Amino acid sequence: MKANLGSLALVLLGIPLVLWMGRDLPWTFAHLAGLILLPAGAIFLIVARIQLGTAFSVRAKGTHLVTTGLYARIRNPIYVFGGVALAGGILWFNRPFYLLVFVALIPMQVLRARKEGEVLQERFGAAYEEYRRGTWF
Repeated sequence: MKANLGSLALVLLGIPLVLWMGRDLPWTFAHLAGLILLPAGAIFLIVARIQLGTAFSVRAKGTHLVTTGLYARIRNPIYVFGGVALAGGILWFNRPFYLLVFVALIPMQVLRARKEGEVLQERFGAAYEEYRRGTWF
């Protein structure tokens, strides 16, 4: 619970700071898209992290299967919404070159998700397979 509150505090303090830092940039379509994507992605990322609770670990362990909340529809919402927030930050700060970094991160996240899926499949078997069939990524 302590890590959840720390993550939440970091995002709640970080979002206004990041938005303030980009306030003087020109108001283009990309800048506006970043204004929407960055906070939305960050908030959903924190919600996913809180919903994951004690099942969270840096390395896949498969302590228990979380299938409620955001996890009822998306197997890896932390990766999805982390990507949305990152893309929003890139757009907000008008740094299209960093989209190359973003594109490079996508296969890495897919590989991590597959590894986690293998661990969960091994640990939970048919229950994970049924869950996997009903969810995206």
